[in-house]
Amino acid sequence: MTFHIGPYFETFINWMRTTFSGFFDALGALLDFSITTFENVFGYAHPFAMILIMSFLAWWLCGWKKWGLAVFSLLGFTLIYLMELWSHTMLTLALVMASTLLALLIGVPVGIYAGRSERAERVVRPILDFMQTMPAFVYLIPAVLIFSLGKVPGAMATVIFAMPPCVRLTTLGLRQVPKDVLEASEAFGATPYQQLVKVQLPMALPSILAGVNQTIMLALSMVVIAAMIGAGGLGGQVLRGITQLRIGLGFESGIAIVILAMYLDRITHALGSRSARMQKKG
Repeated sequence: MTFHIGPYFETFINWMRTTFSGFFDALGALLDFSITTFENVFGYAHPFAMILIMSFLAWWLCGWKKWGLAVFSLLGFTLIYLMELWSHTMLTLALVMASTLLALLIGVPVGIYAGRSERAERVVRPILDFMQTMPAFVYLIPAVLIFSLGKVPGAMATVIFAMPPCVRLTTLGLRQVPKDVLEASEAFGATPYQQLVKVQLPMALPSILAGVNQTIMLALSMVVIAAMIGAGGLGGQVLRGITQLRIGLGFESGIAIVILAMYLDRITHALGSRSARMQKKG
């Protein structure tokens, strides 16, 4: 006796594609617009101007005492430009930013709801477990079936893959707010909305920013995989190096991905540290 759930899943995806075609068309248009907008923003300035802006951002966030990230940014992105991978890097960055933005727009509210409701947390937790343990390549299948090939299905698969850390760490941050602080705010007459906005979210901000960091890192890793369905960017260059046995191209593309990943990781960590320092001062 055998039993396969794959055909049922395929039927479900086909039913969703036909029933909610208008919604998916609108979602695809929104993602395409977001990616194009980020591409235009990142590609508007000359590469050297963008390198200086990104290096200055690193210096400003980390402070003058920690200038190492600014130097790394300056040298790393200059190397990417000299390897003729600048346009591919900006496309990858645009895909990451668009996917991360949508993942946060969905994930943070879900995390807030789960952090304030035990019942919601019990429902959300197994869904997140499923999303995090599913192999990344599997997300490409429904994305292609619904959105065809290109940047949009790559971004959509990235959104689903990268969302769980944002939800989990938002929920964790809200649940770690001391009960005596909540009781004190309630004693002063704060409404549940005021408690959320003025007490819980500010205190949970470091944890939320850690979730943002993890979401960006997962989005970057998934965007590289999404090159298999035509997303392009640095992942496309890695795939090209593999299929054409061009070891040098694959290695250079990998170096560019590492530089971009380290930059985004340090920037988001710096944002979290700055938030924590401001919270202590407050």
